[in-house]
Amino acid sequence: MARMGTVTDYLAGLKAPKRQVLEHIVGIARELAPGVEEGTSYGMPALLLKGKGLLSVLETKKHLALYPYSGKVLAHVAEDLEGFSWSPGTLRFSADNPVPDALVRRILELRLAELGE
Repeated sequence: MARMGTVTDYLAGLKAPKRQVLEHIVGIARELAPGVEEGTSYGMPALLLKGKGLLSVLETKKHLALYPYSGKVLAHVAEDLEGFSWSPGTLRFSADNPVPDALVRRILELRLAELGE
């Protein structure tokens, strides 16, 4: 298993195609929030904005996951989550069925709004 460090270190330890899918999501986050820093939040490698968690993406045994560090964001886009497994704080997906870019952007934009950005 990849070591839990910064986002870049964590992603470097993953195998393709999962790594590319998660790197793509991180790339979108960096585009939308160019001031993000790498760190950890809740024990996960995370992108942080002003010290608060913006996003974490992880590989688990059964799926890939996106954590927006919010219990409200995914509920706001629930109508677009058909075909994905999700709970208030986690969106689960696979490399074969990645989260569409437009949905990733919407999730991140909602989280940025929560953070006052």
